[in-house]
Amino acid sequence: MTETTTDWYGPDAATFGDRVAAARESAGMSQGQLARRMGVKKSTLVGWEQDLSEPRANKLSMLSGLLNVSMSWLLTGEGDDLSAPTEDTLSEDMAAVARELRGLREDLRAQAERAGRLEKTLRRLAAAQEPAE
Repeated sequence: MTETTTDWYGPDAATFGDRVAAARESAGMSQGQLARRMGVKKSTLVGWEQDLSEPRANKLSMLSGLLNVSMSWLLTGEGDDLSAPTEDTLSEDMAAVARELRGLREDLRAQAERAGRLEKTLRRLAAAQEPAE
């Protein structure tokens, strides 16, 4: 069995939302606390952590400052801002579940993009069928 090193917060293992949540937890803040400090609704922060939306540049800058991580790390996972979980804390079963979740997230993202393209096509077709006044 070959030993592989996983970059737990890198682009292949984690999303922007995963890194926001990890940095927030590392900073010892709840979602509500961070949302208040950011001046946003908790639902907005939850959306960021669930990769449903992303903050604007000014909020991203504020977020990185409050969480004491770089904007680059939040966006790409590159850099040394948070240490990865130690290998002894993750069992082989947990690692397998994490891989399956990543795959599922990628599938869902691809399906959401496909749905967006179909919706755009449907709107275009509907607009072409509207009678001229």
